[in-house]
Amino acid sequence: MKIGKLSVSQLEDIIFKNIKKKRKESLNSPGIGDDCAALDLGDKVCYISSDPITGAVNEIGKLAINITCNDIATTGVEPIGVMVTILAPTTTTVEILKKVVIDMESECEKLNIDILGGHTEITDAVNKMIISVTGIGIGTKDHYEKKKSITSGDIILLTKGVGIEGTAIIASEKENELRSILSLEELDFAKSMIEMTSVVKEGLISSDLSKGMHDVTEGGILGAIWEVSKLSNLGVTIYKDKLKIYDVTSKICDFYNIDPLKLISSGSMLIVVSPKNKDLLLEKLKSANISTSEIGFFTDNIEEKFIYDSHNNKSTISEPESDELYKVI
Repeated sequence: MKIGKLSVSQLEDIIFKNIKKKRKESLNSPGIGDDCAALDLGDKVCYISSDPITGAVNEIGKLAINITCNDIATTGVEPIGVMVTILAPTTTTVEILKKVVIDMESECEKLNIDILGGHTEITDAVNKMIISVTGIGIGTKDHYEKKKSITSGDIILLTKGVGIEGTAIIASEKENELRSILSLEELDFAKSMIEMTSVVKEGLISSDLSKGMHDVTEGGILGAIWEVSKLSNLGVTIYKDKLKIYDVTSKICDFYNIDPLKLISSGSMLIVVSPKNKDLLLEKLKSANISTSEIGFFTDNIEEKFIYDSHNNKSTISEPESDELYKVI
């Protein structure tokens, strides 16, 4: 099997077909493009999401917290805590492990969340550190029940840009190679993009006005758009020249011959908003200093997932495959 998360068809065939919902407390079932489980707690709803970090070594603690909390933020609810599992190879030192924990706690401080517990183990079953984090958020039942269906004509917004996490990981892991094409200032900026990987702020800001959100992880922006299209059972029209790509991202992707639109991008949030609420939401995000672009809209036909370039040439957005990151790391 290929490196990376399972393809959509594999998820449906191997995973989804072999599990079923058994508890009335479960408000939803696992699905493509749906970032969180939702549990009925009476007048409250508990949101839960899990994510591992497998593609990075440097800054792994920081990424582990942000990526999971980003999933919770897609619901418009504040994350409150995480459970952490660390599987570390036998070469791990006390200093390395301590730094990872300190980095995780530092991110938790920024997000005002607690590390609630977990498991830490040294094992020869892995050759590099693996961290899996489960995030928890709690919202009102009213907030959950007010969710509106995405419809044709709804607008798709993207915060920050494309390939954010992938740029930071590659710059950190491949620093020596990249010195041949990036200045020291560019390399420092690329590595610092790790600080952009949280979308909790925009998730909370967009909570009342958005009709749905999805954080951009493996498969990049095109993968995330495909997943949201499938979840909503609608087609999409996307404009490539509206997708913000940082210069350092373009240079890194050109160097390794990878597609920035298919590069993992935690730090980017896809936000769906109705046309009537678009300007108000854009103004709120701008006031919070979150750069946001209107990149396209939903259409009636789910078979029509198109991206147009600046010359109006049309390409089909295909089911996501293994992330471009794994061609480099």
